[in-house]
Amino acid sequence: MLTWIADRIVYDFLSLPAGDHLAAALHFFIYDTIKILLLIFAVVSVIAFIRTFLPGDEIKKWLTKAPFGIGNVAAALFGAVTPFCSCSSIPLFLGFIEARIPIGIAFSFIITSPLVNEVAFVIMGGLFGWNLAIMYAAAGILLGVIGGLVLGSLKMENEIILEDKGYSSKKFLYPKEFKEKINYALKEGLKNLKKLYPFILGGMAVGALIHGFVPADFFVNYIGKYHYLSVPLATLIGIPIYAGCSTIVPVIFGITASGVPLGTSLAFMMSIAGLSLPEAIILKRVMSLKLLLAFFGIVALGITIIGLLFNFITLGQV
Repeated sequence: MLTWIADRIVYDFLSLPAGDHLAAALHFFIYDTIKILLLIFAVVSVIAFIRTFLPGDEIKKWLTKAPFGIGNVAAALFGAVTPFCSCSSIPLFLGFIEARIPIGIAFSFIITSPLVNEVAFVIMGGLFGWNLAIMYAAAGILLGVIGGLVLGSLKMENEIILEDKGYSSKKFLYPKEFKEKINYALKEGLKNLKKLYPFILGGMAVGALIHGFVPADFFVNYIGKYHYLSVPLATLIGIPIYAGCSTIVPVIFGITASGVPLGTSLAFMMSIAGLSLPEAIILKRVMSLKLLLAFFGIVALGITIIGLLFNFITLGQV
């Protein structure tokens, strides 16, 4: 349905030719903006509805008392089976925060969700072999667990910028009647949508410009020029690009076939999927710059280490 709407606006109403850079950018903007807005409204509303049955204090208490790292492992595994891109995973991340789940566990989800999903796993297995596909999935999940643990250990809960962080001592009484619960959930979804939509529009506009006007070769041509710095450069160059793992894996296969080492290509792909400029713009609305930089820095460092390890395993060198 969303593709049909984008097609009608771009190709029928505006009469832009298929394959045109402007058409590609506008189609990307319309499709992904509507998708993210609907996801935020739906996910936040559903989680708000569920929260009226499950007191946040009890959830937080259970997760806090769980053995060290168990919550992070569960969140990372859940992220691995959700087919979300970096921006599509934000609504669930917000839902976790609204439900008073520790931020380290929430970060384990948002790190792993765009990096690993079943579609990307199958595509990678078919192109690169199942051993490498399993290693890639395990590396993405491990990065989510470790990254979440590190971010949780920084004790930066106060850096979350939500109107109601849910950490105050004042007890909030959720509605008890079913109809009131639905009304409360819809109001929560609409409130978050109103608060976030300007940043979503800005983030998607940046992603659309990159998607429509900046060819992938522009970034790829700069990756293989530097031997020892190729992996960190690939990680940095991939951040501005916005795409999902399942769409970028075939491109990475072509890059690798042209001679770029697998670890370098993998770092490029994981950076594109797990970190993006549109994601940063949206997240800046709900967290401080300090926490956002910590999140991006830790994930970028983890991706770089994974790329170096894959180069060492496949080539015997970094």
